[in-house]
Amino acid sequence: MTPNSVADLTEQVLSGRFGADGAKVSVGFLTKQGVRHADRAQAYRNHVLSLRVEDAVGSCAVEPGEVPEEVVLGCIGTPVRELLRSPLPAVRVAALDAYLQWLRPHHDHAEEVAIGRGNSLQKSLHRAESVVDLLPRSRRVLVVGVVNSLLHHLRERGIGYVACDFKGGETEWGEPIATDAVAALDGCDAVLASGMVVGNGTFQPLLDHARATGKPLVMFAQSASGILPCFLGGGVTAVSAEPYPFFWLDGGPSTLYRYRTEVR
Repeated sequence: MTPNSVADLTEQVLSGRFGADGAKVSVGFLTKQGVRHADRAQAYRNHVLSLRVEDAVGSCAVEPGEVPEEVVLGCIGTPVRELLRSPLPAVRVAALDAYLQWLRPHHDHAEEVAIGRGNSLQKSLHRAESVVDLLPRSRRVLVVGVVNSLLHHLRERGIGYVACDFKGGETEWGEPIATDAVAALDGCDAVLASGMVVGNGTFQPLLDHARATGKPLVMFAQSASGILPCFLGGGVTAVSAEPYPFFWLDGGPSTLYRYRTEVR
């Protein structure tokens, strides 16, 4: 049964629907990244909490300082069931993400896509092209979680967009970035959203809108890559799942996994 929300999915896990009760986190770590691609004017900064359950690593993007080191260390050796009740959303998301990836490995359920080696911009553009390919024909797309390489490919294809991000500011092309995704929904016929929305609590309005209107909702997920496929066919149209290690960690080949509703 498709869950109604991330909280609903969590309750399904706690009730034993997925089995494997007693799983524990063995490794926890924070990844702090900054990048400015060659020939790009803007820089990015990302902080990510990651937790390992057996052979799977789940992740959730966080704001700098949101998750102290002692919290990360406190996750080690802790049962997933306990972490799913943590007061910190990032801990709950990373633990749920790892648990679901362990039980439902991406390579068993999705199309594997190789991102070739290259410099940071080359890999970013290759990954973005693979993500944008998941969008159905659209006139105007709401992009939640601005990645300029995604916008680059939308522009190349002549697809209009509204860029939206909590941080605001401007895109690489000087376009204003909206900060209220919900307010922009009615003016777009598709949504392309980062998995970060699961960790910051803004996924549910996007999901509810997609269910109510039938608009395509495509997710590109480093955060919550194992969580979002559970919503396929229940509001989510497609998912580009990119579990740790992420494409930006080095210049070598990396992998992402594409889910579409019909291949669930």
